[in-house]
Amino acid sequence: ARYLETAPPFHVLLNNTGGPPAGAIRRAEPQAFRQAFERHLVCGHLITQLLLEGMEAEGYGRVINIISTSVRQPIPGLGVSNTIRGAVAAWAKTLAAEVAPLGITVNNILPGATDTDRLRELIDTPEKIRAWMEKIPAGRFARPEETAAAVVFLASPAAAYITGVSLPVDGGRTECL
Repeated sequence: ARYLETAPPFHVLLNNTGGPPAGAIRRAEPQAFRQAFERHLVCGHLITQLLLEGMEAEGYGRVINIISTSVRQPIPGLGVSNTIRGAVAAWAKTLAAEVAPLGITVNNILPGATDTDRLRELIDTPEKIRAWMEKIPAGRFARPEETAAAVVFLASPAAAYITGVSLPVDGGRTECL
């Protein structure tokens, strides 16, 4: 917070945290939900609060949250993550309406299956990889730079009228409209 007293205002905030441990929701301990809530929602909220004043003074700001397609289509075996990321999406939609008149947008990127270490932890056999790829119309996993391109667009002035949205970057896998 002291740094912000002398630093120039931030125009873009990217909230991104690693996923909670995998597991069935029926076996999830209450502590797993508490930790995920603190890490994914409360931390993002506090950082956003710290930077909003500067964004408001500039009349320009972008808050972008990296969450997951699980907010639209829960992913089996990721019970805590599915639950908490949905809470982040609701928080972002609420905040977007509050700060839109100030020139600040708030949006979510919903990455699908992306070629990362996390994906390789969850999908660790050729059979699982094949089964996942069969569900992706694009026929492959996303590259991290494809998610980054969506972030760059939402951070730009070209996205000034886009706020409160959750944008899937999933090769067409999400099955809802």
